Order: sequence, then structure tokens, then C-alpha cells
Amino acid sequence: MQDSLPDSEAVLAQFNRLIQELLRGNMHRNTFRPWEIDLLLDIEACNLREASKRETLRRYQKAVQRHMEKGARLPLKLSEYLDAVKSKRAAQTAPAPVATPELLS
Repeated sequence: MQDSLPDSEAVLAQFNRLIQELLRGNMHRNTFRPWEIDLLLDIEACNLREASKRETLRRYQKAVQRHMEKGARLPLKLSEYLDAVKSKRAAQTAPAPVATPELLS
């Protein structure tokens, strides 16, 4: 199935259109590509708070653009993006190891 995908530039353009439709809140089409349906279901499953949904989707869109520039054929899912953000934050806020007397000798 990967071979039947359009090139990554076309997919990125379609992804950007999808995100813009979500941000505007007007989805007027009724035909979607399978990967778009997967993304829409994943976005819905993430249960974003309405207050932060727009900003999260914008950041997600930028992350997908970087991901696709690196050669990906399909956009990463929002859940994958959110997991990566969570892991990065956890790594940045992890406390430094405490030196114990056993380690100092």
C-alpha cells in the first residue's frame, strides 16, 4: 500500500488542508483518504481540551511538517506527537541523580 501513496509533498498539502478545516471548524467534504480517517479518529481519541485544542493542533501541524521534511511518507498521528512531547518534557524535568556516599568513594 505504501507504493500507492502520492509523494510526501502532496500528502503534506492534503494534511495541511485537513488541519485547516479542523481549525476553522468547517468540514464540507465527505470523501477522505484512509490515512486522513486514521488521523481524524486518532485526534478524536486524544480528547483534547477545547481551550487548548487550536494551539495543540497548530503545534502538531508544525511537527508533522518537520517530520515530512525528514522523509516520512505519512504524517505522524497526534497521539504519537503528544507522547513525544510528554517524553521530552519528562526528560527535561527529571531530577539529577543524587550523589550518595557510596558513589563518592
